[in-house]
Amino acid sequence: MDLSDCIRVKLSGGPDWVPIPVVWEVKSLEAEPKVKILCGNAYEHFDFSGCYSLYEGEKLPVYRWCRRTYVAE
Repeated sequence: MDLSDCIRVKLSGGPDWVPIPVVWEVKSLEAEPKVKILCGNAYEHFDFSGCYSLYEGEKLPVYRWCRRTYVAE
């Protein structure tokens, strides 16, 4: 997949001590209504909120943090 085909989204929420990027890229809102990001030994989960927010002059869909799960060993 070409990166130019991706949509930039804004990630919101989550634990303050977890280094989560502010902007993430997804294929489409329909294809990826949920985002799962590996952070250390856990996954941070975000769901599309249905809202949009301005970020650096760009209107981006907002994905809000909803939970954490841990990597199975």
